[in-house]
Amino acid sequence: MNISYTVFIALRYLKSKKRYKGVSVNTAISIGGVAVGVMALLVVLSVMTGFQQDIQKKILGANAHVIIRDYKGVMSADGYEGVAKKLRTEKEVVSFAPFVLGQVMVSYGKRAHGVFLRGIEPASESKTTEILSHIRDGSISGLADESGVPGIILGKELAANLGVFTGEKVNIVSPIGEIGPMGMLPRVKQFRVVAIFEIGMFEYDSNLVLTGVSAAQDFFGMKDQISGVQLKLHDIYRAPQVKKELQEELGFSYQVLDWMQMNKNLFSALKLEKFAMFVILVLIVLVASFNIISNLIMNVIEKSREIAILKAIGATNRGIMTVFMLQGLFIGLIGTVIGITGGYLTGVVLNRYEIIKLPADVYYLSHLPVKMELFDFITVSVSAVIISFLATLYPAWQAAKLNPVEPLRYE
Repeated sequence: MNISYTVFIALRYLKSKKRYKGVSVNTAISIGGVAVGVMALLVVLSVMTGFQQDIQKKILGANAHVIIRDYKGVMSADGYEGVAKKLRTEKEVVSFAPFVLGQVMVSYGKRAHGVFLRGIEPASESKTTEILSHIRDGSISGLADESGVPGIILGKELAANLGVFTGEKVNIVSPIGEIGPMGMLPRVKQFRVVAIFEIGMFEYDSNLVLTGVSAAQDFFGMKDQISGVQLKLHDIYRAPQVKKELQEELGFSYQVLDWMQMNKNLFSALKLEKFAMFVILVLIVLVASFNIISNLIMNVIEKSREIAILKAIGATNRGIMTVFMLQGLFIGLIGTVIGITGGYLTGVVLNRYEIIKLPADVYYLSHLPVKMELFDFITVSVSAVIISFLATLYPAWQAAKLNPVEPLRYE
């Protein structure tokens, strides 16, 4: 019975004193404050998650999930076979591919740019990374042609900066060459542009070029050696565990790196920024909680006569506290539900209709990315309800300790 009358009275106190039925203005403001806070939190967190996943997708579009390198800097053919043998027994590994990597300068006419030259095997590379799926012009078949001028694939930004198109030839210059009579002579070789890729991140589109493994080995004078092995996993989020297991199996002569470790600074910054935005926007909900406190205190003052009557007919202090705690909790729940609904609909609209446009040449995104996650919705909802509930404690305690004699003295 106690629960029944407390819930009934709490719901009645949400309504206006006017003759028409409806929610009081103070209650509506309190609900609106919670709803706006919850909605703002969800929209911002969804946008932050969208940015993070978009960047993650682009990074993994150019890089493997795990990379194995020899501490000496190069891996011999025997070393690669030994590593490959162990990788074939790993259940988490989908595929792997050897690569050669070095810093060079690419020049065309009077223009030059420093880049990373990566030697790949197209067949195994296409199974391990997604970079070859981002080809926008030309064909990768030219990389397999080992006769004459070797082929090379440039990023879209790099090609635009150099003013080069597919079919044209560029010079690749390495500062590390052979020692001659005049000192160190840079190594220079001509490559033919067979394709142009576009990942969508300036870092890769302007600073990465691809060629065949054999051409890269020949250019760097590595014979049959490689720089390392890159791996693709079934679950990208198990990369740290797989890295640890492989490090233990291969020993300290090899260095194993996962994609999270290689981009630790970037993802740590995004994670910290998302947490900071969560803390800052929780203040909106805290402001709404002050509205709840003021609303309940006003109710206690206005309803002092009714509280006195309830106590006179047998209502306990605990029952009175429950009434006002339920009233504040209902405000929090209703506001949270409205905020969740508004946040979800806003996210859907932003995603579907791409209302907020972004300059693609700056952000490499045509619109604001929104990714709604259940965890964010649960976290925000629970936080809002808990804050709303805590806001009820003081007004409810004030109502419970009200002396019933004072309000009824002059009645």
